[in-house]
Order: sequence, then structure tokens, then C-alpha cells
Amino acid sequence: MTEPYILVTNDDGIESPGLAAAAAALDPLGELLIVAPLVQQTSMSRSRPARGGTSGILVKRSVQYADQIWEAVAVDATPALTVEHGIQEIADRPIDLAVSGINYGENVGSCVTVSGTIGAALEAAERGIPSLAISLELNVTDYYTHDASIDFSACMHFLNYFAARAIKANLPADVDVLKIEIPPNAKPETEWVVTRQDRLSYYKPELGMRDDIFVGETKVSYTPRKGEYSSEDTDAYALSRGFVSITPLSLDLTSRVDLSKLKELLSTK
Repeated sequence: MTEPYILVTNDDGIESPGLAAAAAALDPLGELLIVAPLVQQTSMSRSRPARGGTSGILVKRSVQYADQIWEAVAVDATPALTVEHGIQEIADRPIDLAVSGINYGENVGSCVTVSGTIGAALEAAERGIPSLAISLELNVTDYYTHDASIDFSACMHFLNYFAARAIKANLPADVDVLKIEIPPNAKPETEWVVTRQDRLSYYKPELGMRDDIFVGETKVSYTPRKGEYSSEDTDAYALSRGFVSITPLSLDLTSRVDLSKLKELLSTK
């Protein structure tokens, strides 16, 4: 029997220790196809630039965790397009599972539509591949680094656990991605809970001030609202309490409003 074929990707880039940790966690479960962006691609969502920005060039690389080494491919592309290159150009057989991560920094609340980690997983899901997106909550200063001192051991435990189950049992029809969030002090015995996505604007955008808004450059910074949540059944709440959060995501973004009542409302003069 052919072993499962697992696509491993991320948005932090091919050199991310989180990618290597994911490979180590998944290696016992099947054959790995490691395909990741050539450079940091955080917050690119499912971006597919029509003109410029990326070349699509493929570069052979290797990924190492401790004494384990895997062949890999780096792609000059966004996370979503990296997945497409993996599926359409590199894979030599159908992919059984796609995993995006382990991401430097949590992806909770309304930022799920911004995250490149989740964008890559959704891209694979749109191609009919069961997908996982896994992130580790960190201090703000660590989000855009490849800090090798970060401990991914708890993430690896839970990634192996949930990946094995996603391979063994088909996810429900409307569950396209399992979003896994790991609190910073998690251990293998940490409790995990199934949650929904919080509506909270978790990463609050703040514009840099300038004397004349039409002169000079400015940057948008994002401050995470750690410990805040809008409801106790959400991913933000779970992290605030030190739980591992498992959130089922769907490609169907349709509002859960009664469609007939909405039509009636819109038809009223």
C-alpha cells in the first residue's frame, strides 16, 4: 500500500525552523513534498499577483531538523501560488494531505482572511485536498524572525496527532481546513478544544502619523489584542486560557443569515 503523500508548506519561507519542525512531525506519517516560498510571505493570504511581484522560479533546497534532512523546493511565489506549483508541477501523484506551518505567530479572529499560512491551506483545500494550518502564539517581536530558539515541540505533538486523524478519517464535507493554534506554554498534555473563529479584529492596524498625509511614506503596524475575545467558544478565548484551539474553516464564506429573509428585506420598498 502506498504511503500518504503530504504537502508541507508555509508563509514564513523555506528557511523557517517552523517548516523544518513540521516536516519532522509529519515524517512518520508518510512521504513528504516540501514546497515553500523562497522568502518571507507573511500576510499574503491567497494572493495571486497577475503582474510582477514573483517569478515562479523553482530552486532546489534542503530542510533540516536535528539530524533529519529532506529535499525541498523553494518557489519565488506567494504561499497560495507556491501550493499551485507544488500540486501542478512538482507532485508526482495525488496529494493526500496539505499542511501549512508551523507559523511564527498566532492566526486568530478576523485575521484568518489575511494570513498567508491559512491562505496556503485554503488553496490546497480548493483543489480538494484535506488541509491543516498550524500556528504558534509568540511575543510580537518574534513574528517576523526565524528565531531558532523557539520551541516547537508541543506544536509537533499536536500536528502529528491531528494530521494522523485527518489522514485516517475524512473530514466532514464543510470542513476544508483545520486551523490549529498553539499557546506559547503548551505541553503535549495541554487540553485542546474545538472552537469557532472569533469576530474580533485581533491584529489592530495603526497608521504611522505624518504631518502631511500626501508627503512622505508611512507604515501600518499591527498590535495583537492578546487576552481579548468576543465569546467564550472562540479561538481567541481558547488561547487566552492556554488551550490548544482547533477551528474548522470552510471555503464557503456565505453568511449564515436566512437567505429568504434577506431577500425579503432587500425587496422592501
